[in-house]
Amino acid sequence: MPHDNPQPTIELASRDDLDALADLWVDLARDQRRYESAVRPDANREAMRETLGAYLVNDGLLVARLDGTIVGFVSVSIERGTLELDTTRGLLSNIYVRPAYRGRGIGTALLEAAEDSLAERGVDTMLLEVMAENEAARRFYRRHGYDEFRVSMSSSLADRGENDTHSKEDG
Repeated sequence: MPHDNPQPTIELASRDDLDALADLWVDLARDQRRYESAVRPDANREAMRETLGAYLVNDGLLVARLDGTIVGFVSVSIERGTLELDTTRGLLSNIYVRPAYRGRGIGTALLEAAEDSLAERGVDTMLLEVMAENEAARRFYRRHGYDEFRVSMSSSLADRGENDTHSKEDG
């Protein structure tokens, strides 16, 4: 691999990219298992291919291409909730750079391109979720001006003890 650090082209994905992007999403989901993600990578490949297709249709799917090969991607959308808000929010749902291409600024380029594309459409604020255990991702987002906004909490309901049989009888 040359050491002159060629920069990728960041552009909107095409329909022809969907299979490759679904494969990259599986790699991303496998990686997230280290941080206690419950998402099953292979079992969700086809559903995610369709989801990525929906992002594509709404101009929310960007790829980083180097010599014709996709080395990363980002998917974003504009929040369309039922409540009226004081702000128009964008949602970053996935960002991924192939491990061999990390440390070259490709993730930053993807994030900035996603922000630019949403800002051009009137989005004021970008929201994203990151696994609490994924310190590298949290550092990446903090470096780019993201602060904690909402904190999700979880508890295992399987560990509550033996006196929860009423829930099975009530059903």
